[in-house]
Amino acid sequence: MERGRMSRTGARPSEMPMRVQDSNRMSMVYTTPQSKQPSFGKLSMSKPQSMTSEKRTSFFGARTSGAGMPRNSMMSGFGGSEKIKDSRPLHDKSFVQQCIRQLHEFLTEQGYPGPLAAKTLQSPSTKEFVKMFEFIYSHLDPTFVMPNSKVEEEVPAMLKTLRYPFVLSKSSMYSVGAPHTWPQALGALMWLIDYVKITWSLSKPELLFSDFCEDGDNIEEGADYNKLFSDYTAETYSKFMQGDDTFEDEDEALLTRLKKLYNVDDALLATMEEKHQIVSDEVERLEKDSQTDRLMTKRMEKVKLQADLKKLQSYRSSLESFEVNLKHKDSELSDERENTASHLESLKHERNELQRLLQNQKFTPADVERINREKRELQQTISSLSKSLEDAEQHKWNEEIALAKVKEKAELKLAEYHKLARKLKLIPLSAENACGHDFEIRPFECGPGSMVQHKAQIQILLRKLISDVEEENSRLTNMRLSLEESSEQVNSNIMDKSNDIKQLREQIRKLDERLDCEMQELAREERDWGEEMESADNHRKLLEKKVNYGYDESVQQLKAAQQQYHLVLQETNEERRTVANNLASVFTTAANHLSITENCLEELHGRVQRISSKSIEDDKAALQKLQETLKSFKSKANYL
Repeated sequence: MERGRMSRTGARPSEMPMRVQDSNRMSMVYTTPQSKQPSFGKLSMSKPQSMTSEKRTSFFGARTSGAGMPRNSMMSGFGGSEKIKDSRPLHDKSFVQQCIRQLHEFLTEQGYPGPLAAKTLQSPSTKEFVKMFEFIYSHLDPTFVMPNSKVEEEVPAMLKTLRYPFVLSKSSMYSVGAPHTWPQALGALMWLIDYVKITWSLSKPELLFSDFCEDGDNIEEGADYNKLFSDYTAETYSKFMQGDDTFEDEDEALLTRLKKLYNVDDALLATMEEKHQIVSDEVERLEKDSQTDRLMTKRMEKVKLQADLKKLQSYRSSLESFEVNLKHKDSELSDERENTASHLESLKHERNELQRLLQNQKFTPADVERINREKRELQQTISSLSKSLEDAEQHKWNEEIALAKVKEKAELKLAEYHKLARKLKLIPLSAENACGHDFEIRPFECGPGSMVQHKAQIQILLRKLISDVEEENSRLTNMRLSLEESSEQVNSNIMDKSNDIKQLREQIRKLDERLDCEMQELAREERDWGEEMESADNHRKLLEKKVNYGYDESVQQLKAAQQQYHLVLQETNEERRTVANNLASVFTTAANHLSITENCLEELHGRVQRISSKSIEDDKAALQKLQETLKSFKSKANYL
């Protein structure tokens, strides 16, 4: 017990406010809504760390202090909306693995109902993350139930309510197991676990005085400790009001007095520290050895063998399918062979019939030879006529191809002419440069003579038009020369404006990118809203069915609930009266404690006034002696 007191007292910081502000410490206090105020006369009771568990990591960041902060601006850093940068190495693989082991240990110790596989904690899904978050948060609020809809909005909002100092975006909740989002989500879970442990430590019953505790051995501090702490507080506060910021001498004096009060053995404390260092080194060695665990290698070999087994099973299934295909082909070939055999029998039967007819025919061999000769002559005539017909058709086809090519070329030239005429605004009759003349050529509507006449008429009109265009061109050339001078002046202005346009285009591009991101986010939200609306409609229909089927049962449950409500109301009234009596006794005790503290401070104030008056009287006596000495010195000087 004495060694525990000394280990907790030796690390106690000064209780006085300092001019050197510790920003991270203050931010840690304000991130927990149930921060414990230090009670008068109590030592800081830190929970001893287990030697067998692995080394814990602080999730509130390193503490850094900055000097030069006045007293009236101690709380000015908590009103702004500046985001705090996360100083934890969340992208370090070893740190992430350590966090995963601590999360697994906490969930296992607290009896997590779901599966806790290593693969699940390496990259969990959003549903698994929400279940773990709900389980951890239930240690703060046992009645908490995670809603089924808008989970990606509820989790960041709850962390913000708990004053989580870092930002967990809503978009990261859609893919929690991704490599770039899982470390931030894991950090939030570890912060919530630390918050739960702090809440557990703060929720332990602590009394103001030892008179209210049935077992007096549970409270370490007594009247001697309270007196030491009151003297220490008075001395450090008086020095703080005089402008000091550090109190090393007072801390050493308090430490010495506490050692004497609790009979601390320095040698035993040193041996315990050496044992702690040896055990810490052993834990680090075991952590390093765990990275080359043979069980993990065997598990990896098991995974590889399972993969090989799956490959063999797939190869076996492919062989079975190949065997089925071969059997199917064999059956098809057997059917084809039977069909071929039947066809062969029919051909043999037909051959026998033909031979029988040949034997029974009435023609002589001379008649057969004559018929065959006539047949050959007719076949030669047919082949010569077929050849001449093919030549004629080929000639016709070549002529048609040549005519089609000529026609296609003429149509292409005519299309180019019409295109150029439309570009020059010569056709149709109502065009700007047509002047009421018809420049369009219609070769299939007129004969060959009219075509030539029409072509000559168009050439005359085009020559006239060319002369007019040349005159207009000369006039425009003179105008162009005059405009080039002004164009040079305008170009200089354009160059100046082009730079401005580039900057504006860059700004427009950035705004377009931002707009695209916002539109994608809006589309995603609309899609989520649609899914939520659909799920809400389905839920509403299901509820309507359940209400229609279970109305009578609900009425009976309502009656039972009303009876239970009256019983609970009576019990609540009894508990309320009991709590009111307890609060009244606590408030009375606190008031008495406050009056005792005020009397002690008044006594201290009187002591300070007596000391100051005594010092003033001593100063007056010393001043009178100096005045008498000065008078005697003056008299001696005048005498000389």
